[in-house]
Parts: sequence; C-alpha cells; structure tokens
Amino acid sequence: MPLTPLDIHNKEFSRRIRGYDEDEVNEFLDQVIKDYEIVIRENKELHNQLFSLQEKLDHFSNIEETLSKTIIVAQEAADEVKNNAKKEAQLIVKEAEKNADRIVNESLSKSRKIAMEVEELKKQASIYRARFRTLVEAQLDLLSHDGWESLENRERSFEQERERERDRDREVKEIY
Repeated sequence: MPLTPLDIHNKEFSRRIRGYDEDEVNEFLDQVIKDYEIVIRENKELHNQLFSLQEKLDHFSNIEETLSKTIIVAQEAADEVKNNAKKEAQLIVKEAEKNADRIVNESLSKSRKIAMEVEELKKQASIYRARFRTLVEAQLDLLSHDGWESLENRERSFEQERERERDRDREVKEIY
C-alpha cells in the first residue's frame, strides 16, 4: 500500500548515538510531505482530467459513429431516390412513346378516312356532272325540237341518256 503524507509525518525513527540531526530530518520530512502532497494532488487532478477526457472521447466517438451511420443511411436514401427517379423517368418515357404511337395511329386512321371521303366526293361530283350534263343536253334538245315528234324523240333520247348514264356510272365505279 502506498505511503500517505500522514504516514510520513507520523513516522518515528529510533535514536542512536551518532544519528542524524533531528531538526534537519524533520525539515526534510516536512519538505517531502509537502512535495508528496503536491504529487498526490496533481495525480488526482490528472486522473480527473483523464476521466473527463475519456468521457469526451467516448462522447465524440459516439457522435462519430452516429454520423457515420447517418451518412450511410443518407447515401442509401439518396441511391434509392435516384433509382426511383430513374424508374419513374423510364415509365414516363414509355408512356409518352405509347401516347405518341397512339396519336400517330389515330392520325393515320383519320388521314385514310379523309382520303376515302375525298375519293367518294370525287365520284359523287363526277356522277353529278354527268347527270347535270345529260339534263342540260336534254333541255337543249327539247328547245331545239318542236311538236310531238320532238316529244317522242325526247322520250327516246331520255331512254338513251339513261342508258348512257348507267354506262357512265359503271365506268366511274370501275375507275374508282
């Protein structure tokens, strides 16, 4: 067990004939006691400082560990957000491509329908022109002939015109 300043102070030495000067020894022991007390105090202070610093070190180690874990979690979250954003972007692109294909297909379908309607209108216009021409010719023919004879001829010409009109209709239908 280590010596205490009290042990040093209470220490009694036996006396001999040619011994040391008692006052000198006591002075020296007093000086040793003072120095030993200072060393003990400093040792306690250093232990307290060491304990305090160890607590701070543990605290900062915990903070460092927590920060490391937080950084790892944040990095994982960032990676997940990035991956989710990529997936969402791919879905948006696919959806846009589908919509674009649908719009193109609808446009082509409408274009074909309009082209067919235009062709039908051309056929109808051609038929209308042929009929109108026949009517005008019949009216001109009627104006140029007088009497019953003209009516009979007109009837024959109507029949002939109807026949020609049917032929034209067939021709027009064959063409288109």
